[in-house]
Amino acid sequence: AGYLCWLGIQLLLRPRQQFNTHPAESDSTSNWFLRGMLGNVLNPKMGVFYVSFLPQFIPAGHSPVSWTFLLVTIHVLIGTLWSLTLITATRYAAGILKKPAVVKWMDRTTGCLFLLFAAKLAMSRR
Repeated sequence: AGYLCWLGIQLLLRPRQQFNTHPAESDSTSNWFLRGMLGNVLNPKMGVFYVSFLPQFIPAGHSPVSWTFLLVTIHVLIGTLWSLTLITATRYAAGILKKPAVVKWMDRTTGCLFLLFAAKLAMSRR
């Protein structure tokens, strides 16, 4: 409780003006795409999902291979669209969250929350 209280006071008294960001090693965009693709392809849960979930949507008397390919393609397209939506939204949000006034406000809010958690922890009974 004491440490949370100390952190909360520090954030209230001396909020940051900006995030301290240290750029990581820059990898190419295709490298990140390849990593994500391999992560999904080598993930056994994806195989279990496709084997257990997709057969119920394949019509009787039709080629299971072509229907499975179609359903997987639809799933990949929906996932890609969702990922692009998240990327677009978070890029916009990142621009807002980097503003000094927003950083200061977030630090002060976090400081208040830390003080509340410290008070609750100090008053709790074991």
